Amino acid sequence: QVHLVESGGGLVQAGGSLRLSCAASGRAFSSYNMGWFRQAPGAERAFVAHIDWSGSNTYYGDFVEGRFIVSRDNTENTVYLQMNMLRPEDTAVYYCAAAPKYHTAYNVQQLYTFWGQGTQVTVSP
Repeated sequence: QVHLVESGGGLVQAGGSLRLSCAASGRAFSSYNMGWFRQAPGAERAFVAHIDWSGSNTYYGDFVEGRFIVSRDNTENTVYLQMNMLRPEDTAVYYCAAAPKYHTAYNVQQLYTFWGQGTQVTVSP
């Protein structure tokens, strides 16, 4: 069992930045690939970013367009999402999720076994 807790969400103006954190407890953090997803009101949950268990490989949703950076610190059992140049359309609840490291389909939500409770990000115009 892995317990995930996101933090760092809040209200920011367009063009601003936020850094989300996801702290993990439980089984060996480095055994898991980690993903970030988001869900806007009235929309389906969408893939944002992924980082593999070692931190060597990262993937992003098309809409990111170079504005976000995902990273992890396996010594601190934490994954981060640095979000820059935020837009109003980035407003959503952001979730982190963990998938066993042998799962390589990074944008398939069903392969993520554990999910956090989410943190709200609101970007004002």
